[in-house]
Amino acid sequence: MSLRLAPSLRLTSAFSRSLHPTASSSRLSLYVRAMSTANKEYEHILVSRPAEGVGLITLNRPKALNALSSPLFKELNEAAEELDKDESIGALVLTGSERAFAAGADIKEMKDKTFVDVYRNRFLEDWTKITALRKPIIAAVSGYALGGGCELALMCDIILASPTAVFGQPEINLGVIPGGGGTQRLVHAIGKSRTMELTLTGRNFSAVEAESWGVVSRVVSEGEGKVVEEAVKMAALIASKSQVAVQAGKEAVNAAYEMTLAEGLRFERRLFHGLFATQDQKEGMSAFAEKRKSTWNHS
Repeated sequence: MSLRLAPSLRLTSAFSRSLHPTASSSRLSLYVRAMSTANKEYEHILVSRPAEGVGLITLNRPKALNALSSPLFKELNEAAEELDKDESIGALVLTGSERAFAAGADIKEMKDKTFVDVYRNRFLEDWTKITALRKPIIAAVSGYALGGGCELALMCDIILASPTAVFGQPEINLGVIPGGGGTQRLVHAIGKSRTMELTLTGRNFSAVEAESWGVVSRVVSEGEGKVVEEAVKMAALIASKSQVAVQAGKEAVNAAYEMTLAEGLRFERRLFHGLFATQDQKEGMSAFAEKRKSTWNHS
């Protein structure tokens, strides 16, 4: 199904529910008037602006539980890149349906591929493009986030989970291993031992476990659409800050994965120093001293 979403739609519980495949067609027509940032229709995703400064991308393959395919990722990468370039957008949210964030990669697409095919065509390499976004992206996870779905959530900067969320890397049951970063990103989040267990047994883990292990930022309260609402609220809060400072903060945190502590501290300090060349730093500190609200111009 291909829809056009309205550019500035206020998020309500009904709107949140209408983004999910389980919603009735009448609610969809009432609350979802589709339009992407480039006025383009998509087949596998929905794109909207539910709050000021927030771009929302919803995976939309309901019959396949949002199974991740190359056509879906092509659309996802294109939409995310457009939102990342859009100066009116300060943060992004990525979600699926109540039943599944993404239940895994599309096995039908992969099952007949050969080594030569996947190697020569760099299969899965473009599935990680969202990690290069300058603006922060929040995953709002309900239901299944398995295999590629778990990896996609891990690619995001922040994960909020519904109590119904179920994570896992079950690729071992298919005779393969994670190929979209699962073994690598999970190690950073939960350590070697737990990652090894999940990779080699293929067992799933709950939202409660994910929160206690540090995989997700937090588990939100129960309720249909609640995790999307909370993610949009968080994204709107982030979008209300200086975009320059937000992007520098994201860059600094991500650098910790690649650097020693000494290198990371030096990198953080240089970014901190660099922000003193921005108008937003002057405005933010002046506003604080004058006890007024800051007015950012993102420069």
